[in-house]
Amino acid sequence: MNSYFVIANPTSENLAKKIAKKLSARCLKTSLKVFPDGENKFTLLEYPNEGTIIVVSSMGPPVDSNLVQTLLLISKSREMSQNVIAVVPYMGYAKQDKEFLKGEIITISVIAKLFKAAGATRLIVVDFHSPNALDFFKIPTKNISAVSLFTKYFKNHKLKNPLVVSPDLFWKSNAEKFAKSIDATAVALNKQRNKKTGQLIINPPFPKFSKGQDIILFDDMVSSGTSILKSIHFFKKKNVGKIYVVCTHPVFVGDSEKKIKKAGVTKIVGTNSIPGKFSKVDLSGMISKTILDWK
Repeated sequence: MNSYFVIANPTSENLAKKIAKKLSARCLKTSLKVFPDGENKFTLLEYPNEGTIIVVSSMGPPVDSNLVQTLLLISKSREMSQNVIAVVPYMGYAKQDKEFLKGEIITISVIAKLFKAAGATRLIVVDFHSPNALDFFKIPTKNISAVSLFTKYFKNHKLKNPLVVSPDLFWKSNAEKFAKSIDATAVALNKQRNKKTGQLIINPPFPKFSKGQDIILFDDMVSSGTSILKSIHFFKKKNVGKIYVVCTHPVFVGDSEKKIKKAGVTKIVGTNSIPGKFSKVDLSGMISKTILDWK
């Protein structure tokens, strides 16, 4: 029987403890010191003699610091075990998966090389922004979806003729899966972003909906909130009912949370891929099952 040990980046400590409990694994103690110039120094306080080590570390803000911490933990884990599973529910830089404009660096391809070089032997991510970009990671990967967990969360909510809306065409298929699971309909807004200026425009055809109908804006992540805000303002003008914002990764940088609340949403629901007040849905069961089932 395989034995598991869990090491957590401090920002993912709560999720790591839940995963460890479900796997009957021990969380290894660490010490982190951040120097005045921003350098990170990790020290492991416990050392396993054998077994699989699971490094749990989401790359939320500050992304670069969390990336370095993740790589440090993976590297030290590989010194102690030949089996190191990197659990990175939210993977930073996943949007930088193409050379959109000449000269741009495909950053996620560089990150993928770093994970392999550090010693990760397997990788688990959740609702990875660009599934095709996982091909850059030259190690076995699993991209799991939180859609079914949101279904369970909304099971007891009394929604009025809900319409699930993907803020862009990219997330349309997941919006449709979620809508089907709660007996709702789904649409995707035809949102276009200017590659140079970043300006967002919602183009026709516009979705059809009824007066007073509840809207669930469903996306993989909310960071600056620009896309979600554009969608909220669009629907607020149409005299709809309640508006929910649902996302796997509640990043919320700057004043995005304040702006979204001010725009008039009823509730914001995210997972604990990134800890915070909107982390209503727990990923630990799904991640633990993926680890146990992965042969």
